[in-house]
Amino acid sequence: MTILVLALIFLFQNYGQSFCQTGTRPNIVMVMSDAFDGRLTFEPGSKVVQLPYINYLRELGSTFLSAYTNSPICCPSRAAMWSGQFVHLTQSWNNYKCLDANTTTWMDFLEANGYLTKMMGKLDYTSGSHSVSNRVEAWTRDVQFLLRQEGRPVTQLVGNMSTVRIMREDWKNTDKATQWIHQTAASSHQPFALYLGLNLPHPYKTKSLGPTAGGSTFLTSPYWLKKVSSDLISVPKWLPMSAMHPVDYYSTFTKNCSGVFTEDEVKSIRAFYYAMCAEADAMLGQVISALRETGLLNNTVVIFTADHGELAMEHRQFYKMSMFEGSSHVPLLIMGPGLMSDLKVKQLVSLVDLYPTVLDIAGISAVGNLSGHSLLPLLSKSSTFSKKQHPDWVLSEYHGCNVNASTYMLRSGRWKYITYADGLSVPPQLFDLTLDKEELNNVVLKFPDVQVHLDKLLRSIVDYPQVSTTVHLYNRKAFGAWRNSLGRNYSQVIANLRWHVDWQQDVSANERAIDRWLYDSL
Repeated sequence: MTILVLALIFLFQNYGQSFCQTGTRPNIVMVMSDAFDGRLTFEPGSKVVQLPYINYLRELGSTFLSAYTNSPICCPSRAAMWSGQFVHLTQSWNNYKCLDANTTTWMDFLEANGYLTKMMGKLDYTSGSHSVSNRVEAWTRDVQFLLRQEGRPVTQLVGNMSTVRIMREDWKNTDKATQWIHQTAASSHQPFALYLGLNLPHPYKTKSLGPTAGGSTFLTSPYWLKKVSSDLISVPKWLPMSAMHPVDYYSTFTKNCSGVFTEDEVKSIRAFYYAMCAEADAMLGQVISALRETGLLNNTVVIFTADHGELAMEHRQFYKMSMFEGSSHVPLLIMGPGLMSDLKVKQLVSLVDLYPTVLDIAGISAVGNLSGHSLLPLLSKSSTFSKKQHPDWVLSEYHGCNVNASTYMLRSGRWKYITYADGLSVPPQLFDLTLDKEELNNVVLKFPDVQVHLDKLLRSIVDYPQVSTTVHLYNRKAFGAWRNSLGRNYSQVIANLRWHVDWQQDVSANERAIDRWLYDSL
């Protein structure tokens, strides 16, 4: 345990007083980062980079060892968290198609029940955002062509040992959040709920690739890079391209990772990513410090999580959009009055569980058909909370770009089952995470009984072949409407999206492929 963590625990040693005992409803603060690998919040992953404030939450709160996103991409994942419903129920298919702006969130319920509420930073759960390239790539993922959509992942070092504030937008929002705590929350007679959304440690846009570029630059300064233990950075094993599952092959190619990478390149990308995580941790720390300075921490539940993870070159990929652990495993740490300290929770949970959990913390009865379950019974020191059993599975699904089939993941026990599309046209994958933590050995043919059991369980949760059909129809309809809206400008616009380098190699063939997909199956 670091000296800083020990000092923090000493400062807040009286933190554990129960809000039930004080008779007041607790304040609730959630910090949600973007693309934070949940495995960094507990050993052995926590050893590779210094994260003092996450370590502090771990020591004085609870750490979920098996927390998952419900969709490994920004907007659909956040839609699930804010609505408490699985992606297929809200039809949050991609970064462009998510929740309606008037959807009732758990923050709305808190405000309606007497909480002072504030949301700032990255929200990203309603429809209509993200780039044109992003949405077109999602709509056309069934088209029979293979085009690189992302920039090759690279690193960029800026500043010097005194350069601390790299992600200026996040720091600006963190400053606003702490200012709000000092100036508004501290003087309020109401309980408050504060949400802060961070962009970090999501990679930055690669400016040299132009305005349509996605985020493929891992950027940091020597100050943050020093927080990383370079000798502990692992170089992930890769399957040969010829041995990859066809969907993983497609993802590797479209993410521009099919070329040659040296071991030093891979280690550098991972080191820079970890350094970006350290910067995000410092923002969390600034929020915690503001709560302590105002005397609010003792009656505040603090939650840290993320929308999804980051592969950081595992499985020859970066970014998310995958059911592999680096992409789908998210951090979830909860600390608060009346909650247990230094607790490691093995229970499988996912982001939809946060909606009922937050309402439970506030003493508000959840209404509607929520997909999640309150985590408070797993955390509370009190015996008054129902010990209703949490399901022993979690569901994640993905319908966006860089993956050429709707993907469904069911975690249950030691198993991770991944199936695609209609369950027949694309072979499934099965991993034993107890024996194969790197997820390199697909054992679906070795354990047919397990596959049958998990597929039956999955179908009892979601009719995934029907959902895949619905997404396919939506993609064609949405793309057709977009194409028609452009009129004569269509050919020029589509040729200048992020895939423009590959597109220009055979424009007519690519346009014909789209025409066949769009019209032949009508």
